[in-house]
Amino acid sequence: MEITSVSVQKENKDNSRMIGYAEIIFDNCLKVNGIRIIKGNTRIFAAMPNKKMQDGKYKDYVHPINTELRKKIDDAVEEAYNKED
Repeated sequence: MEITSVSVQKENKDNSRMIGYAEIIFDNCLKVNGIRIIKGNTRIFAAMPNKKMQDGKYKDYVHPINTELRKKIDDAVEEAYNKED
């Protein structure tokens, strides 16, 4: 699965580690919206869209099932974020 497009929208919220949102298109046929861009202690990473459940826990709607795809997503989001004005 290849990432064919990434777009980001930067956010400026005081005292927040969330620094924006991203949407990614895979293989020109699957689009994932609502990806949060988080500034971690050592890097920027993508937090997949999720929903808060009744028990207070969060459940991802979409998530990569292997580390290779996770790294591709994080790298692509970080690159797009750094290119954005």
